[in-house]
Amino acid sequence: MEKNLQELSNAKNEMVTNGQIIDAAEKYFASNIKTIDFDGTVTEGKQETLKKLNEFVGSIQKVDQIELLRSASYENVSFSEYIFSFEMKDGSKIYWHEVIRSLWKNGQIIEEQYFKGL
Repeated sequence: MEKNLQELSNAKNEMVTNGQIIDAAEKYFASNIKTIDFDGTVTEGKQETLKKLNEFVGSIQKVDQIELLRSASYENVSFSEYIFSFEMKDGSKIYWHEVIRSLWKNGQIIEEQYFKGL
């Protein structure tokens, strides 16, 4: 088991950069997870969050890029800055420069908020 928050965050980030987004969520999201998207949309609970995440991942045709730029942690919060680039099944393309703020408790994420980068 990972010993500290930076190790937990690093392990989650490694899974995400390897395209294991759903697996990372299943492993690290607490049952009472709350997520907040760029636009203010909130999901409550692991089941609702995983449903939304599975729908999104299922709409991806091709992953062009998942790159972790940097990460940091302090006390019970970690920050990860990513570039995500996807080609979607509907023909659209998504490019996100995103900062993910995760609040941790007992080795699991209880809240995650997503911020658009520049």
